[in-house]
Amino acid sequence: MKVKVLSEWLNSCSGCEIAVVDMGERLLDVLNLVDFVHIPVLMDNKYYGQLGDQKHLSLPEADVGLISGGIRNEEHLELAQEIRKKCKIVIALGTCATHGGIPSLCNTYGNNEILDRYYTTETTDPSDSYPSAGIPELLESCYALDEKIHVDVYLPGCPPHPDQVFEALVALLENRPANLSDKSVCDTCPTRREGKGDLKKLTRFLKAPKHNGFAEPLDTMRCLLEQGILCMGAVTRAGCGGNTITPRCLSVRVPCRGCYGPVKHEGNQMMDMLNALASNGIDITSLPETTSLLRFSGAHGQLRPPFKEDGA
Repeated sequence: MKVKVLSEWLNSCSGCEIAVVDMGERLLDVLNLVDFVHIPVLMDNKYYGQLGDQKHLSLPEADVGLISGGIRNEEHLELAQEIRKKCKIVIALGTCATHGGIPSLCNTYGNNEILDRYYTTETTDPSDSYPSAGIPELLESCYALDEKIHVDVYLPGCPPHPDQVFEALVALLENRPANLSDKSVCDTCPTRREGKGDLKKLTRFLKAPKHNGFAEPLDTMRCLLEQGILCMGAVTRAGCGGNTITPRCLSVRVPCRGCYGPVKHEGNQMMDMLNALASNGIDITSLPETTSLLRFSGAHGQLRPPFKEDGA
């Protein structure tokens, strides 16, 4: 009997679904063993019955639920809860699902600020109300899945590498733990480290690092952080290179931006990075800003609106 799989996307961009398709011919192997009973990116399946005659949202039962995206509004929450109820195993697919992802950067603003910015411009007058008919109510924050429902398997990445998606699905089919990396990007990075400790300030990545690009092997390039370029590899979970191991961004001579989230699920990329820099004598005030250190992991209360006194 085939394993029934239910796939749903919430507050996301569909990049994780593309990663599933990017498994290539291996997807055919998976399809021989699974039966997708619900996957909006590929087939039409109504939430309220095919004729729209049901009063309550309902999804088919499945063995495995794949959910990409975080939870930002009431519809996302309702879908997530329904999937949890109907599926034996729930997989958080992608960093939006595991840690909030890019959308969780909105957590630095209140909902009214976001709506004001979205619906008001320099050429329009402020509005006392916003479109609401048929639009799900925003929650007070952008949440990772496990803040609202129980998650069994975490598969971070923006998007996850197809090799890891394949490994996770096969592991479930074979009833074994998935063989996923628990190391940091730095642990898998081949660049050369000198560790001289002469670096005091960091800069944004605005120009190519000191290296002859693709004309030279990557292992001859000095560590980007040691060159004064902010690289999040030390506090980011490895895996973006898939079975080839070499981190994707570093393979094209670009610093890690943290898209796989913290090395440990409960980690704080911002605090861990600032601590690492300060302990190595680097002036953290040289950073233009720090919010972007949580650009992929702002859920779990990591990012929140700044405190404002009454009347401020």
